[in-house]
Amino acid sequence: MAEIRTLFWDVGGVLLTNAWDHEERSQATERFRLDKDDFEKRHKESVQPFEEGRITLGDYLRRTVFHQPRIFSEEEFKEFMFGLSKPKPDVLEIGRGLRGKYLMGTINNESRELNQYRIDTFGLDECFDLFVTSCFVGIRKPDERIYRLALNLTHRAPEECCFIDDRPVNVEAAARVGLRTILLTSAQQLGRELNHNGVEI
Repeated sequence: MAEIRTLFWDVGGVLLTNAWDHEERSQATERFRLDKDDFEKRHKESVQPFEEGRITLGDYLRRTVFHQPRIFSEEEFKEFMFGLSKPKPDVLEIGRGLRGKYLMGTINNESRELNQYRIDTFGLDECFDLFVTSCFVGIRKPDERIYRLALNLTHRAPEECCFIDDRPVNVEAAARVGLRTILLTSAQQLGRELNHNGVEI
């Protein structure tokens, strides 16, 4: 079996909490007393261009929230969105301990402004060599093209790479491309599976 040379990581649900998934949106609809059904319908119509970097956060909010007058401002809503992001310290510690030993990259779905905020706030640029993020490359997981692009950017063979994600659909897509994969359930399990794949923590 080939030696692992590159580790690819999901961000939301792995290194950090999710940025803007259903739980975060549910908190926002409660906090700002939005019509949940209407908001979710508008979100579904806008999420693909939003996460593929084709519309800005402001555009997204004008489509989903500020299509009618509100008693709160766009800046208040953005501040709430950003404030939902929290670290997952145990997994972040593993990732930081591996920097410099392996080529480290992310393969994640995220909008540009939230992605940049999370990189800056949690020091992800100190840990990772590249960010194959949907907003930068215009492709979202589980589209197999994003994994192939990550391989092309790193000049690595699939069997030399391990991809870590918390969602089965994304892990399955990476495995179809030939990457070794870990479906994350806990930091302890991650450590065991990395060791099993020859990655020393």
